[in-house]
Amino acid sequence: MEHLKYPIGRFDKTRQYAFEDAPAALDYLEAFPALLRQEVENLTAEDLEKVYRPDGWNIRQVVHHLADSHMHLYIRIKLALTDDNPAVSGYHENVWAETADCDLDIENPLQILGALHARIVHLYRNMSREDYDKTYFHSGYQATYVLRNVLHLYRWHCEHHLGHIRLALKN
Repeated sequence: MEHLKYPIGRFDKTRQYAFEDAPAALDYLEAFPALLRQEVENLTAEDLEKVYRPDGWNIRQVVHHLADSHMHLYIRIKLALTDDNPAVSGYHENVWAETADCDLDIENPLQILGALHARIVHLYRNMSREDYDKTYFHSGYQATYVLRNVLHLYRWHCEHHLGHIRLALKN
């Protein structure tokens, strides 16, 4: 079950990334919306209902989750850049995956992700070295997140859910 939950492995929360590690992660985040689109754009309605594991989300829900999650990322980055270690809240991902907007065609979240990733990448590429060390406090996890590490967390998040989609398509 671990491989089905974490097809690329778990993110290493203890690793501290260097400023110099950012370009490769940013290149991936920039490319991700097209990679995701390529993976899902020709899927049938039946394909979109496939799940990657028992009690897991279907492909449609995964695509909508990516948009939801990355909207939170964008807001958190902006808050960290404009406030001093702002407190951010989490959200109930499984409940969000059941809301009515997740029944929309996947073109909607694909467009959102394209626009969001363009903005996220532009923000990071125009941040100073000091900005990469800015933080936010996640009240749900009771943890402080550093923007240079968050960048890599979300690269992992993209690869993680792309892995879920690929697993679902094998089922």
